[in-house]
Amino acid sequence: MKIAVNTRLLLKNKLEGIGWFTYESLKRIVLSHPEHQFYFIFDRPTNDEFIFADNVTAVVIGPPARHPILHYIWFEISIPRALKKINPDVFVSPDAYLSLASKYSDLIVIHDLNFEHFPEHMQWLVRNYYTYFTPRYAKKAKRIATVSEFSKNDIIKQYGIDPKKIDVVYNGANELFKPIHKEDIKLIKDKFTDGDDYFVFVGALNPRKNLQNIFKAFDQYKDRYKTNAKFVVVGVKMYWSEEIKSVYEKMKYKTDVIFTGRLEPDDLSKVVGSAIALVYASVFEGFGIPIIEAYNAEVPVITSNVTSMPEISGDAALLVDPSSIEQIADAMHKISSDKAFANSLVEKGRKRRADFSWEKTSESLWQSILKTNDNNQN
Repeated sequence: MKIAVNTRLLLKNKLEGIGWFTYESLKRIVLSHPEHQFYFIFDRPTNDEFIFADNVTAVVIGPPARHPILHYIWFEISIPRALKKINPDVFVSPDAYLSLASKYSDLIVIHDLNFEHFPEHMQWLVRNYYTYFTPRYAKKAKRIATVSEFSKNDIIKQYGIDPKKIDVVYNGANELFKPIHKEDIKLIKDKFTDGDDYFVFVGALNPRKNLQNIFKAFDQYKDRYKTNAKFVVVGVKMYWSEEIKSVYEKMKYKTDVIFTGRLEPDDLSKVVGSAIALVYASVFEGFGIPIIEAYNAEVPVITSNVTSMPEISGDAALLVDPSSIEQIADAMHKISSDKAFANSLVEKGRKRRADFSWEKTSESLWQSILKTNDNNQN
């Protein structure tokens, strides 16, 4: 079988959520199936570390697609030309984009439909591109993979897709996330918070992540319980809205909020593993990889009771209403003050994390590829 893959998000030292999904799943699939030929299609010169084995051929086509206009050119002009030369049995696109002009069997991975629910959280051109093309991609694709039952049901409801066409392929989590030794925890605290305990948030800093309410809750928690705890925020200011900016600038304890920017995986695993808890109270998630990373690091999790987060966290996290500042503040206090409760969450997290691994992700995605090829033959 010849399998072409959109690998434009495999960028050296710049892997984000979908990039990690692509990297971890494809690496395992390629190595497990040397009998098949893979064509990785990049939008810029690539790095050898992404050519996982001899059965991978790199195909570089322009233009670099990082803007809706360039997306259109790349997917509707460059991709069809490349696929015509490759003549693949299956074209896999892990980043929710397809080519409407392509005539080959497609497997698209749609991670979530947040833009349908919170369009105001995106710039208008990007939002309009997603809302116009995604339903058309979903209808054109031979199969769809998505990362949770919640997202599967959302795709069915929003676009009227046959449930039999959609496979749930859960994410895994980086294996670097492990329990941290006390000596290392002290070093991390000394480096980032002058030795103080801290809560941690991980993710792109955009309105969907609910930082405005988390900041308010942290202020309330600090004010009510007179604690020295800090709040470490890890991520890039993807869409630092006026609301988030305004809430932050008005914080009473904003000097106790530490922004690290993007961290390399090794540093990130240590920062998460040294925290009191992960605070991940988003208003919308298709999955929420940081939840599983915290479970791997044996750190308690505070997350939201909406969208995919209850499904992914199971019974191993403290669930809150993301619109309730009071609930988020109370959750911070509960975990920081009740050691037995915090330990019970960690123990449940140890069990829950067994359900998620990149090995399981890659096997599920491979089964989706096989079904796509079967559909092509039928």
